[in-house]
Amino acid sequence: MPNRRFADGEVVMGRWPGSVLYYEVQVTSYDDVSHLYTVKYKDGTELALKESDIRSQSSFKHRKSQSSSSSPSRRSTSRSRSRSPGRPAKGRRRSSSQSREHKDDKKKTIQETNLALLKPSENNTRRYNGEPDSTERNETSCIILEQKLKPDLEIERVLEQYSLHPRKEEKKKEERHSEKKFFETIKTIEKASSKTKELEFGGRIGTFMLIFFLPATVFYLLLMCKQDDPSLMNFPPPLPALESLWEARVFGVFLLWFFLQALFYLLPIGKVVEGLPLSNGRKLQYRINGFYAFILTAAAIGALLYFQFELHYLYDHFMQFAVSATAFSMALSIYLYIRSLKAPEEELAPGGNSGYFVYDFFTGHELNPRIGSFDLKYFCELRPGLIGWIVINLALLLAEMKIHNQSMPSLSMILVNSFQLLYVVDALWNEEAILTTMDITHDGFGFMLAFGDLVWVPFVYSLQAFYLVGHPTAISWPVAAAIIILNCIGYYIFRSANSQKNNFRRNPADPKLACKCIFLFVQLLYNVSLYCLNTHFSCCIDYSTLFTDLKFIPTATGKGLLVTGWWGFVRHPNYLGDIIMALAWSLPCGFNHILPYFYVIYFICLLVHREARDEHHCKQKYGVAWERYCQRVPYRIFPYIY
Repeated sequence: MPNRRFADGEVVMGRWPGSVLYYEVQVTSYDDVSHLYTVKYKDGTELALKESDIRSQSSFKHRKSQSSSSSPSRRSTSRSRSRSPGRPAKGRRRSSSQSREHKDDKKKTIQETNLALLKPSENNTRRYNGEPDSTERNETSCIILEQKLKPDLEIERVLEQYSLHPRKEEKKKEERHSEKKFFETIKTIEKASSKTKELEFGGRIGTFMLIFFLPATVFYLLLMCKQDDPSLMNFPPPLPALESLWEARVFGVFLLWFFLQALFYLLPIGKVVEGLPLSNGRKLQYRINGFYAFILTAAAIGALLYFQFELHYLYDHFMQFAVSATAFSMALSIYLYIRSLKAPEEELAPGGNSGYFVYDFFTGHELNPRIGSFDLKYFCELRPGLIGWIVINLALLLAEMKIHNQSMPSLSMILVNSFQLLYVVDALWNEEAILTTMDITHDGFGFMLAFGDLVWVPFVYSLQAFYLVGHPTAISWPVAAAIIILNCIGYYIFRSANSQKNNFRRNPADPKLACKCIFLFVQLLYNVSLYCLNTHFSCCIDYSTLFTDLKFIPTATGKGLLVTGWWGFVRHPNYLGDIIMALAWSLPCGFNHILPYFYVIYFICLLVHREARDEHHCKQKYGVAWERYCQRVPYRIFPYIY
């Protein structure tokens, strides 16, 4: 096994794939199996290079000093211009050693020309810093240089043709051709076979603990909500008998619900769209019919209520449904991991290919597991859990009316159901936007997403409604109006930010993206405040200022970083809107206990952690352009705070 020549962190000169150019790169890692070095260019691009295509900086400087005199092509002046380059001059014959020396001099000339571009020009530096006035790429300079070197390369080709050692030269030529062919596909190979090196969620130990901690948290929250005094001081809550946690009929109802949503997913209604390109360049197709599935589900629930089906059966067996969903998600996760062992290398998730069983089982080993055209991850992301969340909320609303002998639900319960219904309908209506999220493009489908989609979302996100059934809270209409305004503000930020991002990704030239939605929104709030103070509308909206030039920072990947509108205000404005809505969902429960505020506390922690993952991913992907964006937009989620 050959020893590695370059150490991690060492700055060397790396050859750009498919060209004769060498650039300054930094060695990040070395693969003992493929014997490839992973290097990082100044613009953030990472490639895998063979050792033969990496040279030390000192070797470049040494060669440059040797050829600092006059050009080698001008040293021999006795050769006649009318003669062929491969034919010796009159009166003397050129020996084979002289021919080799001439070729070496010519190669030095080419090497000197290459070295002239190793130092980036001012324009290149500005480009990789993300300046919008320069959008040319590395390939342009490579093409120009190759065009300049074309005459010299032609001369070298003729010299090789008339060389005294043609077989050796042909062999070297074949090696160069094979190396060029190898580097043309190096990006795809590196992406497909790369192992997950940076482990998240506490690594192997952390993920192992989370597999048990997450279900225990769900059961603890549900048991606490059943208590008369759900205070943290009453820990631990009384545990039910184990045999009471499982019922075959409940598990059958859950399976019926899951496969009913699968049937709705397979219906040939709704448009079919393509997702983002995979590592092999292929694009998967997805059928967008989540909203139709919601309509069909609502019709089915309406039919059950019409025939006087007791929907509060869900509330009476709530813990058993949670246990059934947990058991199903565990079985699904085991199936997903077993089938991922036979999946092709390019279909594995970049974040779940560590080689450690527990970690890959938790994060998901396969990126897009499919049974035919049935995408398991995409289906579970929105259908059974998200729509089931609304069905559970409706069952809890009916249970509150029955238990407390009310002719209509409480105002708090109406607010919670209305806010969360709006959120789910919005997600299903804009279903196509989920194709660009980290869950679809980066994370594999394992226990983390299976348990999150099927258990955490329907049984934890409905915690406020479950709390209100046993602990009714009365609120006044002015308080309800304030909570409604807060939720509308959060929803407006959430929806407009996501719409901006999705429209920019699909059509960066969309004129709607230039709308100054922040200034319009602030101005509207100012006008409302003036109205509430019984003053005249002295501040009018100037619609001529609502549109401005679209601003974005170009990157080396060809994509842009949007700095217009909400995305020029904070880096993750959609997270900010999400957190404001989460607070509005908890406020109708009052302030007697902290339990209904678990959702907003958890959600802040979740989004801060996800934002950190986004930061790390974007910094690796966009390089210096992302640092430029962070300087332009310093706040991550909360303006002037974080």
